[in-house]
Amino acid sequence: MASSNGLSLQEIADLVGGRLLDFSDCHPNDSDSSQDAAEGKSPSDKISGAICSGAAPPAEAGPQEITLIDQANHVSQLSDSRAFAVIAPEYVAASPIRLQILVDDPHAAFTQVVSHYRPALGNSMPASGIDPTANIDPTSEVHPSAVIGADVKIGPGCYIAPGVTIAAGCQIGADCTLHPNVTLYAYSQLGQRVTLHAGTVVSAHGFGYKMIDGRHVPTAQLGYVVIENDVEVGASSTIDRGTYGATRIGEGTKIDNQVMIAHNCQIGRHNLLCSQVGIAGSCITGDYVVLAGQVGLKDHIALADGVIVGAQAGVMDDLAPNQVYLGSPATPQRDQMQIMAVQRKLPEMRRDLKRLTQQVSRLTTAAENQSSSIGQQKAA
Repeated sequence: MASSNGLSLQEIADLVGGRLLDFSDCHPNDSDSSQDAAEGKSPSDKISGAICSGAAPPAEAGPQEITLIDQANHVSQLSDSRAFAVIAPEYVAASPIRLQILVDDPHAAFTQVVSHYRPALGNSMPASGIDPTANIDPTSEVHPSAVIGADVKIGPGCYIAPGVTIAAGCQIGADCTLHPNVTLYAYSQLGQRVTLHAGTVVSAHGFGYKMIDGRHVPTAQLGYVVIENDVEVGASSTIDRGTYGATRIGEGTKIDNQVMIAHNCQIGRHNLLCSQVGIAGSCITGDYVVLAGQVGLKDHIALADGVIVGAQAGVMDDLAPNQVYLGSPATPQRDQMQIMAVQRKLPEMRRDLKRLTQQVSRLTTAAENQSSSIGQQKAA
C-alpha cells in the first residue's frame, strides 16, 4: 500500500533518530556484526536521497519500500523481501538488504514511518449519509441509513444495506454486497464480488499489548485488511487489521458465521472456514484449506495447501500438505484414530489394571508370608 507522500532514506533516518549506513562493502555472512557495523559507511548522496514510497512488513514490501527486523536472529524474514532498506536494532550481517537504518527501538521507529505513509484518519464520520469526498459509482445502491466516510471508493453494481458503516479511505470493488450493520474500519480493501453478511467487522484493531509499568499498553495497529475477489464472510465474523501491513483473505475463500481472524493472518485462496473457528495472529494458510467448526489455531503457524482440520481441533504446530488432522493437539488422522481407539478402551483397561493390581497384591502378601514362615522354620 504505497504512498505518494515519499521520503528519502536520509529523511526517514532523521525522522526516527537513526543512523543510515551502507553495508554493501561488508560480507553478508560475516559473523562479526559488531566489527562490520563499525565498517558501515555513510551512503552517497544519490543513495541517501533515494525516495522511499512506503513502509511494509518484509513479505509485503515492494522494491522502493522500507521494512523492519526487530532481532538479528529473525534475518530469515528478509530472505525473500523486495525492500531496498531495513530498519534494525543493530547491523544484521546476514541480511541481503545492505542499506540499514540502525535504531534503539525498531518497532517505535517503524511505527513513525508507517504513520507517515498511512496516517491515522481519525474517527470523524458524517452524522448520516455520504461524505462529499466519497466516490460512489452511480450504478451502486446505498441505503440512506448507511454512513460512508471520507475518500471512500465504491465500484459499480454494489449494494450497501441499512446500518452499514464504511470508514475513511476504504476501497470496495465491483458487485460487492454489504448486508445490514457491517462495519469497515479505515483503509479496508474489498475486491470484486465480495459478500459480507450482517454484523461483520473488518479491520478492527488487533489484540496486541505490551507490559509497561504494570499496565497492558496497546501496541501499534496501523495496518488494514485486504479481502480478495469472490470472498464471502458470514454473519458476525471479525477480521482484524495487520500491525503494519495487511491481514489478507485470499480469493474465493468462504467464511462461516462467528469466525475470528486475528491480525497479520494470511488466509489462502479457496479456503473453507466453518463456524466459530478462531485463528490467532500471524497465521498462514495455504490454498484449499478446510477448518471445521470450532477449530483453533495458535499464533505464528502455517498450514500447507489442502489441509483439512476436524471439528474442535487445536492446532499447535505447522501442518503438512494434503492431510487430515484431528484432536487437540491436532495430529494426523491415522494417529488420532489410534489414540481414540485406545481412549475408548480406557474403562476396560482400568478394570483390568485394578484386577491385576489386586492379584499382584495377593501374590505379594502370600510370598511375604511364605518367606516369613520359612525363616521361622530355619530359626527353630
